[in-house]
Amino acid sequence: MATTRLEAFSDGVLAIILTIMVLELKVPHEPDLAALVPMVPTFFGYLLSFIYIGIYWNNHHHLFHAVERIGGGIMWANLGLLFCLSLVPVVTGWVGEHPTAPAPSAAYGVVLFASAMAWRILEGQIVRVNGAASDVARRLKRGNKSYLSPVLYTAAIALAFVHAWIADAMYLLVALLWIVPDRRFEPEPGEPVA
Repeated sequence: MATTRLEAFSDGVLAIILTIMVLELKVPHEPDLAALVPMVPTFFGYLLSFIYIGIYWNNHHHLFHAVERIGGGIMWANLGLLFCLSLVPVVTGWVGEHPTAPAPSAAYGVVLFASAMAWRILEGQIVRVNGAASDVARRLKRGNKSYLSPVLYTAAIALAFVHAWIADAMYLLVALLWIVPDRRFEPEPGEPVA
């Protein structure tokens, strides 16, 4: 099976997730800049979540350009990833309303952790279907960011109960690790650009 339907569906779901998040930003009722001050935590939560969805969209795009075949396991794993990411607007809104509370910050981390695990499951299904000797399997063997992220999420979830801002800083750190697209899927010298 070609990957085009799966990619188009995923792009649509991610676009809806971003739309839901922006709709949660409320327009200030007062016409002065001071009316924006209460929105600062909500806006920064939105910005971080927007970056995370963008990271997943970018890496999903690169990953599926290296995939030659898909099967049912990949499609279900992809749905699992999209399910986890669809929870991002909920926890983003919760953190925005309670920026210093530990439970919303920890829940945000749980959703990020679940998304990272869903991504790993998706990668595993891709290798299973395409074979251990495939180009995509070879590319997936390189890199350590995918191992570091769940560790940092786990630490951040625990540290959210010490202080939510510590956890938030760790979530930002993981986003900064991934802001550059996964180089394992960048074209190699002499390889055509997809």
